[in-house]
Order: sequence, then structure tokens, then C-alpha cells
Amino acid sequence: MAAPPRLSIGLPVYNGQDYLAESLDALLGQSYSDFELIISDNASTDDTAEICRGYQQQDSRIRYLRQPRNIGAAPNHAFVFEQSRGGLFKWAAADDLYARDLLKRCVAALDEHPDVVLAHSWTAAVDSNGTVTQALAYPLATDSRHAPERFRSMLYGDGEDDFGLIRADDQYGVIRAEVLRRVPPQDSYFHSDRTQMTEIALHGPFHQTPEWLYFRRDHADRPQHALPTVRGWCSNLDPRRASRLRHPAVRLYSEYAWGYAAAIRRSPLSAADKRECYRCLAQWTAGRMQVVAGRTLRGRNAAAGQTSALLTAAAPPVISIDAVVAGRESRPS
Repeated sequence: MAAPPRLSIGLPVYNGQDYLAESLDALLGQSYSDFELIISDNASTDDTAEICRGYQQQDSRIRYLRQPRNIGAAPNHAFVFEQSRGGLFKWAAADDLYARDLLKRCVAALDEHPDVVLAHSWTAAVDSNGTVTQALAYPLATDSRHAPERFRSMLYGDGEDDFGLIRADDQYGVIRAEVLRRVPPQDSYFHSDRTQMTEIALHGPFHQTPEWLYFRRDHADRPQHALPTVRGWCSNLDPRRASRLRHPAVRLYSEYAWGYAAAIRRSPLSAADKRECYRCLAQWTAGRMQVVAGRTLRGRNAAAGQTSALLTAAAPPVISIDAVVAGRESRPS
């Protein structure tokens, strides 16, 4: 049996035909090549399967797996990690783009800083055509050596008031697999991705390469736009959340706050650091948690076009996607 790769990339996908090929080209064209790419197709009904099988025939690093039914985005994310063999792991999205050197820079950062548990780069937003619409510096203090400071930053530094603005995408960084195994899989309550990333931050600092090497696709079919209600978002993560009787809105919100508390309890922090985190959480909960049944993720029923306007409000820096992303040179302009 061949030796396991250094890095495993897990790509969960559902009906991703529109942008999947571009994302695969960007990943397979990375300057760092010691990785496996695990694709889990969540019972797609479009041409996703055909696209994946075509790429699998061309590149032996790809393992294509198909779920017999739609298990939800959260279990599908957990599944690709369970299938991984590398000492490092990265989730990838089927509609995003990646600069050629993203993986190389992330792996180098983890090698250079043994205490760092996650490495990523700054994030820029791109539209359906791959044009940069927003690029902001990473906003959080996750590089702090003081765990309660990292926790406070995760709570307060990526606020819901700026929904739609691309700020922190830690979930798509390169993570030490041994740390990720100590953390429960992402749940399906409101903002469960945030609590999972916060728990990882309690195990060690993050590193951010101060360059835009990761490009988050913002388009009308993204769950935030296509499924604007909290229940719709949670049901996308796990179809069982669609039941109002078993999963009322108050539960979707309360589990979010409890997720932070459970993360503190499970963390390897000292008793003093845990107390500091609990105090911070109590203050945040009192000031920020508003349980409103039927509340939308945007805070109002805004159209996708209105949200997109937020992305273009500030002129982004000039970034040539075609120059830094593999596969773009062969696509029509």
C-alpha cells in the first residue's frame, strides 16, 4: 500500500456542476502536490457525478465517493474527514477558487510553527465570473498566544451585523488532523461552524498568510442566499432540522450558545483560562443572543442582490485571479 499523503483535502459537494470543474482545476494545479482529494457527492441530481468521475480518471489523487441519499452538509463534511489519511487536513468548497501557492504556504507555516494548529490566508470574495468583489484583511486575533483572547476574538470579531461580508473563513484552512480529531464534528444548529472553529482555536493559535490566496465564491445559489432563514440554513446542514416540532427555533439558537460552553469544557485549557472564557461567554450571551423565531440570517428578508451590494460597497484591491489560480488560463474570458 502506498504511503499516506502529507495532506488530505475533503470536498463535500451537492449539485455543484456550475463551478465544480473550476474548483477542481484550482486544487489539482496547486504547487504543493503531496495530497489526496476526497470528494463526497451528497446524492447530487445534476452533472456533479459525471464531472467528478471524469477528473478521477485523469488524476490518481482523487477518490470519488457518492452518498446513497442526501445526508446533509454537516455529516458530509464529517464523512470526508473520516476518510482522510493525511496528518494535515483541509476542507474545500466546490465553488471556491484557490491560488496555486495556497497549500504550499499553509503547510510551510505549520512546519515552521509547531504550536500553530490551523494555517490559512486572507480571503477575497469573487462573483460568479471569478471577478474579485471584496478583499479584506483577516479581522480576528486567532494568532494570540493567550487562549481566552482567541476565544473573545472569535465571539466578537466576526459579527452577524456584517452578514455577507467576507471576513474569516477559518473552516477552509489547513488543520492538523490530530487536533481536529479531538474536536466533535460540526453540528447542525445555528452557526455550528463557528463553535467548531472556536473549539479548535482553544487548542492553539492560527496562522494567516497576509495575502489573498483564497477566493470565496459569492453567488445566488449559496445557502446564505438561497436558504435565508435560520431553519433553512440548519436544514441544509442536516435535513432532520426541518422538523419544527423536534427542532423549534429556540433550540437552534440555544444550542449555538451551548456549543461555546461545551467547547470550553472540553478544551485543554487551565482552570483559570476556562473561567476567563466562561466570563466572556456570559457577557456575550447577555448582550448578543436574541431568540426570535423565524429570524433570517441577514436580520431581514433582503434580496440576494442587496447582499451582493455589500460586497461591492468598498473598492477591492486589484487582484488578477487568472494570474494566480490554476486552470483559469484555459477558460474563455
